[in-house]
Parts: sequence; structure tokens; C-alpha cells
Amino acid sequence: MTVKVILLDDEELVRKGIRMILHAQPDIEVVAEGGDGSVAVDLVAEHRPDVVLTDIQMPGVDGLEVARRLAALPDPPAVAVLTTFDVDEYVYAALQSGAAGFLLKDSSPRELADAVRVLARGEAMLSPSITTKLLAAFATGAGAPRAEAQVRARSRMAELTAREREVAVAVAQGRSNSEIAGDLLVSQSTVKVHLSRIMTKLDAANRTQVALITHDAGLT
Repeated sequence: MTVKVILLDDEELVRKGIRMILHAQPDIEVVAEGGDGSVAVDLVAEHRPDVVLTDIQMPGVDGLEVARRLAALPDPPAVAVLTTFDVDEYVYAALQSGAAGFLLKDSSPRELADAVRVLARGEAMLSPSITTKLLAAFATGAGAPRAEAQVRARSRMAELTAREREVAVAVAQGRSNSEIAGDLLVSQSTVKVHLSRIMTKLDAANRTQVALITHDAGLT
């Protein structure tokens, strides 16, 4: 199955480079492009992509707003934010806005193509350097939630069944659907059902937000 991608970036040369990388893959197709986030919702409605790659800094509507707008759609595509910066506040803002991935523009062609495939499968994707920073921040308490966020997250998690909490914690630990299925001795389709129910109960746009809420609740 071909993964359909929409690319948003105000720099034409950047779009051209990313398009060339992705078109070199037999299973990935860039179906539309835009230089401003204001066209994101219309392009998604027209082309029904699996993945949207968006620059974080664009004139007019930026990548964070793109992620928020697309997350509000009934059947949203996976959104990954592309940037030359790995500043912590950008990472947290992007993930909280509904982005499922955060990738640096200096990622290798292989990393970029693999990220698109991972996102198309409904899983989260962060650049390795960003993942390392996030884990370090959580380990040292730098990523600790504010008191009100912790209370809100625990209240949401209380709505989950015991098995759903197991799945949510596994997602927060970065485990894939196949790994979770193996650990719990269930099928991947069962894991997907659990994850769908979890996202509904937690009001989470994607598994990345499930992971953030689970962390805020103190379960990881």
C-alpha cells in the first residue's frame, strides 16, 4: 500500500529536497504541497493523506496550528513537525498540539522515509536526539507535570480499565503495537481496539498524547 503524504513548508527548496527523498521510495507518494499552513485542512480534505509533514515556522499559520487544526478533524492524518530546531519548548508544544512526530530537517533520507512509514502505521515518531532529550528530562524531573496537569491526567486515567492502563503504559514506554501484543499475548487488532478506546476516554488525538497523559499521571 502506498503511503500518501502532504508536505507543508514555506521554503520551496526544502520541499523539493524532501519530495525527491520520498519519491525515491517505492511505497511513498507526495500527493500535495503547500507553502502556508492555511491550506492544510483543504488539502487533507481533497487528498486524504496518511501523513502530513509540516514545518513548524511558517508565515501565517504555523506548524503548531496545523497540528491543532488537523487533530480536530473526524479522521485526522498523522502529523509530523519538521524543523531545524530541537528546542525543548518546540517539542512539547508540538506534541501537545496533536503532532505524532517531531523530526529535524537534517535527518537522513532513510530516517525520514522510515518515520513516514511509522507514522502511517499509527505510531509515534521522534528524532533519536529528541527522544534522548525527552527521556533525560523525564528522568531528572525537568519534564514533571504541574500539579493541575497531574490531577487532570489522573482523573482521565481513572476512566480506563486495568487492561487499557497496561496498554497506555506500554505506549508511554515507546512500545509498538506488535510488541504490546506479544507482551499481553493478544492480537495486534485487539491492541488497536484498546488503543482506540483509550484515545477516546483520554480525549487524546494520537498515541503520543496518550504517552504524555500517562506520564503526567505518574504511571511511567
